[in-house]
Amino acid sequence: METIETETAAPWLNDAEQCAWRTHLDVSRLLMHQLEKDLQPFGLTNNDYEILVNLSESDEHRMRMSDLATSTLQSKSRLSHQITRMEAAGLVRRVNCESDRRGLYAVLTPEGMEMMRKVAPHHVASVRRHFIGLLPPDALAALREALGPVAEHLRAGRGKG
Repeated sequence: METIETETAAPWLNDAEQCAWRTHLDVSRLLMHQLEKDLQPFGLTNNDYEILVNLSESDEHRMRMSDLATSTLQSKSRLSHQITRMEAAGLVRRVNCESDRRGLYAVLTPEGMEMMRKVAPHHVASVRRHFIGLLPPDALAALREALGPVAEHLRAGRGKG
């Protein structure tokens, strides 16, 4: 492999590291593409489903918009557009925050909860078919152990340049 001169002192990835990194990228992209494709018959995107999950698991099935943006790794404006689209579909609604006049909640509607009940079993089956079911239990445990520190590092660094 030819090396390219850079301005940083970071060492290039060796062949094993490069292979691991590219496999991770391939799996991430392909898996998310497949999961999204499997949500399409329900008229949902991965982002829609993630929002529905967050709201369905939160107290009173509602979250402050700012917290939901943080939780789903979306900008506030991107989330606002997403929520507008989901409101039009009757899945969520916005409610003013009584304690903060500028604050808004995203609230799961009964129709949104019904959508979750309908879609969740299909989504779980898709995750099993395209990911969980392809890995033996010891590989799942090793994957969780290996990726745990990466997730922890990235969570700790959120919001820092």
